[in-house]
Amino acid sequence: MSLSGFAQRYVLAATAVLLLIANSAMADEQAAAESMADFMKSNPQCMEFSDQCSICAVDDGKAACSTPKIACIKKPYVCTRRAGD
Repeated sequence: MSLSGFAQRYVLAATAVLLLIANSAMADEQAAAESMADFMKSNPQCMEFSDQCSICAVDDGKAACSTPKIACIKKPYVCTRRAGD
């Protein structure tokens, strides 16, 4: 195998790996957004909630969340304040 053939295969393999990583990250973000929407639907009285990474407040039915902490491991959403509290 020539050096140029090796380089072409290396570039192709590296590109495929990067595309897989990007696709996985987008799928994880979509799943997180869907689970947040599901949490909000199943907890309509919840005005603030957290996943141990971000704190979210519900305003007009939409979540406004803080920036996630560095090196955070997400956990299931937990309601931290309900309407009327």
